Amino acid sequence: MALDGIFNTTINLLEKNLDLRVRNHNFISANLANAETPGYIPTNLSFEGELKSALKNRGGGTASVTNPRHIPLKGQAGGIAEVRGTVIETPAGSPGRDGNGVELENEMGKLVENQILYNASVQIIGKQFETLKTAIKGSI
Repeated sequence: MALDGIFNTTINLLEKNLDLRVRNHNFISANLANAETPGYIPTNLSFEGELKSALKNRGGGTASVTNPRHIPLKGQAGGIAEVRGTVIETPAGSPGRDGNGVELENEMGKLVENQILYNASVQIIGKQFETLKTAIKGSI
């Protein structure tokens, strides 16, 4: 049995979440690096809504799981792999005299939040693999 068949949706969702969090980190870091650049407009990656939508619509075909305890159908997580996120401009409410729209405190808060959510996803994936390891080894 392939690993994809064991954790199908959970691992695919967490994997995509980690990828998108790394991309978002890059956008936030670029915002911080350009805090002194005249006319710079900060950007962020919005993806949570797309992930939720992909998770809800993951069946895609005529057959679907009718009970959460049913075995997931093959290929259900295909929509999750298609999520790319949307780059949005997030200028400050009152840009500086040079037109720069970066607010350092706001960007630092976004960076910390993104890092915490990234770390949480890593911990959840670790627990999933610990569960698999226990299942393979059996109870001692």
